[in-house]
Amino acid sequence: MATHAEPSSETAPLGLDDAKATRNLRHGLISLVVLIAMAVGLFLAVPSLHDVAHQVLHMPPGWVALAIGLELLSCVGYVVCFLQVFDRAPIRFGARVALSELAFGAAVALGGAGSVAVGAWLLIERGARPGPVAERSAVLFLLTSAINLITLALAGLGLWTQVLPGKHDPLLSLLPGGIGVVVFVGFLLLPWVTDRTLGARPCGRMGTWSRATSETIRDTRKLLFRADWRLLGAFGYLWFDIAVLWVCFRALGHTPPLSTIVLAYQIGYLSNLIPIPGGIGVLDGSFVGMFVLFGINDTTATSATIVYHAISLWVPATWGTIAFLLLRRSRSQPVTWRRPRAERRA
Repeated sequence: MATHAEPSSETAPLGLDDAKATRNLRHGLISLVVLIAMAVGLFLAVPSLHDVAHQVLHMPPGWVALAIGLELLSCVGYVVCFLQVFDRAPIRFGARVALSELAFGAAVALGGAGSVAVGAWLLIERGARPGPVAERSAVLFLLTSAINLITLALAGLGLWTQVLPGKHDPLLSLLPGGIGVVVFVGFLLLPWVTDRTLGARPCGRMGTWSRATSETIRDTRKLLFRADWRLLGAFGYLWFDIAVLWVCFRALGHTPPLSTIVLAYQIGYLSNLIPIPGGIGVLDGSFVGMFVLFGINDTTATSATIVYHAISLWVPATWGTIAFLLLRRSRSQPVTWRRPRAERRA
């Protein structure tokens, strides 16, 4: 039977509380507004960027609305993926936690790590145990990363073998596709390598950590290769977001090959490791640079990237902030955790 859980007192190790989390999100949103205002001022002040501003301002509203709708679907995909991993979380509560993670990921510097910490804190606060939350958070990260690797490999190798149209430069197709394959295969084989290396009993901290990592990868593999419709959420989270970028190009009357968009997207997002709120400026420059390497006009690439980035930031940031505020308003209410999926089937 599912039980009511009282708020846990074990949230201190995460270093978060209600005031700090709210303050971080507020400061992140303010930083986004300031950075975007600076970017707009730059476009208005630099004559060579006037063409970009003209293209952005004259995008057909219908295409922009479609892009926003696709970003909403991407957010829904993440919610479904989150609920697949945290399958004991009540649907409404779990959806709000997932959306809150998206808000922190969009608005706060180092948002990827920060969003995971916020999600874990929200779950533990409502009665989840820290150990399982940490393990499932790692599974969620690995699952979404695996979908990225699969997509990168398919796009890169598909372009290199000319199955997909686009620029057949080995450095822009075979290299990223090959890296995607190697990392993904290494991910799948790591538990086997760990077992062969460490044996049945791991020794020391490194051995214990390696064993725990292997177990997390095994759990991720089960989700990745199990017939479960909710896996579509992980694909939708990535692919709908890529579709937003495609629509932004389509709105400008120039649509690069899909493989070009996917590869530029995947490689460009590596710049998000730099701790800038929302990746403002850094992500845009990476995207534009990649598109130029693929032979796309720099003005068109810049215009599409700017609109995509605005949508991919503000849709999850807005929706996620609302979800986070609703969670804070209801924090005194107990959560009824669902039974494990295997028990519900019995």
